[in-house]
Amino acid sequence: MAKKLQITLVRSLIGRPEKHRTTVKTLGLRKLHQTVEHQDNPAIRGMVSQVSHLLEVKEVEA
Repeated sequence: MAKKLQITLVRSLIGRPEKHRTTVKTLGLRKLHQTVEHQDNPAIRGMVSQVSHLLEVKEVEA
């Protein structure tokens, strides 16, 4: 079965560089404690690793 990632924004974007804000927006996160699900692939993993200090990530079975 394909894996999915549950990604939750747990830290504020206030005072963060524009590159981090853009990455979080691209992941589909707008508000604090909002959760989205994405397919587990290298592109999403790369975005998550770039802003990992702002996110909480869980792997779930799809």
